[in-house]
Amino acid sequence: MGCLNDTLKLFSGSSHPQLAGRICDYLDIPLGKANITRFANDNLFIQIEENVREKDVFVLQTSLPPVNEHLIELCVMLDALKHASARRITAVIPYYFYVRSDKKDMPRISVTAKLVADLLATAGADRVLTMTLHSDQIQGFFEMPVDQLSAVPLVCDYFRDWDLSEFVVVAPDAGSARRAGAYAQRLGLPMAIGDKRRTSDTEVVIHAVVGNVEGKKVFIFDDEIATGASMLNLARHLQEHHGVEEVYAGAAHGVLVPPALERLSRPPFRLTVVTDSLPMPDGAEDANVHQVGVAELFGRAIHAIHTGASVSALFK
Repeated sequence: MGCLNDTLKLFSGSSHPQLAGRICDYLDIPLGKANITRFANDNLFIQIEENVREKDVFVLQTSLPPVNEHLIELCVMLDALKHASARRITAVIPYYFYVRSDKKDMPRISVTAKLVADLLATAGADRVLTMTLHSDQIQGFFEMPVDQLSAVPLVCDYFRDWDLSEFVVVAPDAGSARRAGAYAQRLGLPMAIGDKRRTSDTEVVIHAVVGNVEGKKVFIFDDEIATGASMLNLARHLQEHHGVEEVYAGAAHGVLVPPALERLSRPPFRLTVVTDSLPMPDGAEDANVHQVGVAELFGRAIHAIHTGASVSALFK
């Protein structure tokens, strides 16, 4: 990457320092030094411990529980860098905060993804770099440049040496058909769509599957796996009504909150692939959950932004 030490700085919040370290290794730069502590009254204290005046600064923080703690930590770090006279500040958010709160689909609620965009701008971010948003409209919430990388090539490359002749990609519902279609196109596979109906905030029911899945091996792809309820219900429907015995799950973001790992460890699931946009939770390997790395992808994007090169090729 050449010598970037004098002009580019990458700092990390406390959510995913391992990923920040891997990106720094790819860029061949040291991780920026910052002191993140708390006062006795639980107020957050952040001090940038090196000179960033007129530097191109990137701050990595991902939406990991406790989400609100990490969001405020990111905002305080951005503000500290702004007041330290950084030339440009880019918030690197592999998994965006409140990404699913992207529309007003119920009375008297907040479009919180838009609120987060406003908070980042107020805190001092000049740009945002993220990956696989729940909906592309979130990019329109910002008045600053936003680069959204895609996890599709990374997840698909995991299966590039497999014999895929008996596979079909199944989208959990119509809303995720476009995302699943990107995986199907890259893998050169046919696609089917589940007819999912939500009966409550936590319960979903699969009524039917549109497409030929009889006796096939199935990939279920989505933007994220949180509790795994939708995927489990779809997998059970495929097994009970269509003779599917092998299901493989994939997603950009492995949120994997309980009881996701328990669900993904049950038949007919054979394997789950996610990126390391979030740390791997304990027990994930026992549930046969595998991670693919995003450090090179983000490293290339950071290098392109820093040098003024095109980032558009990385979107694909």
